[in-house]
Amino acid sequence: MRGLRDRVAVVTGGAGGIGGATCERLAEEGTAVAVFDRDGAAAVALARRLAERGGRACAYEVDITDYAAVQAAAAAVERDLGAIHILVNNAGWDVFRPFLETEPALWQQLIAVNLTGALNLHHVVLPLMVARGAGRVVTIASDAARVGSSGEAVYAACKGGLVSLSKTLAREMARHAITVNVVCPGPTETNLFKGFLEGAGNPDKLVEAFRRSIPLGRLGRPADLPGAIAFFASDDAGFITGQVLSVSGGLTMNG
Repeated sequence: MRGLRDRVAVVTGGAGGIGGATCERLAEEGTAVAVFDRDGAAAVALARRLAERGGRACAYEVDITDYAAVQAAAAAVERDLGAIHILVNNAGWDVFRPFLETEPALWQQLIAVNLTGALNLHHVVLPLMVARGAGRVVTIASDAARVGSSGEAVYAACKGGLVSLSKTLAREMARHAITVNVVCPGPTETNLFKGFLEGAGNPDKLVEAFRRSIPLGRLGRPADLPGAIAFFASDDAGFITGQVLSVSGGLTMNG
């Protein structure tokens, strides 16, 4: 895709399923990748694999809920790889539990990872893009934000917040030539999804229910997402901002 070679991208949750696949795709496109993940060892292992394939990548152990840590990591990226052109807000966490069986402590954990973390990244990275007059932000939300999802009330609320945040920032950042778009996966076979299923009393039945609800007849895979993410990050999407794209096998069909 046009405009990805020699750019620098920060990918949060970069060592996970969708994050890792996205880092691999961007590296293939010639983008230098900063792998942000709280699992430092996994981030280092991925960065090493990308480098062995001829890509440029650095690993950063970052807790995105810690504003100061995000500031330090962003400064390190600009020192190690150069100016940040692309931000992919991908990190997330969830647990399956009906809302009335949750408690405020869990709400705060979910909000911290799924909403506050992205707020921190936007607040730290956007000024760098504004100063240079260009940038691409791609945020990974969820189809749960668009249609709701039983057992995921707070997670869905956070992801809905990311959609609203992205649309607002798309308006505010447009005059700086910074685009802000959203990709919404449906149920996708990742470690996050496996952890989510652990909270369900009947995970096999839940997986089958998800599968039956998807017109294309299967759950998503991490490799299904990077094409859409890379597109929004590229110059091919230079006149697209404030948009939400579901990559979910037809689970949602919004016109």
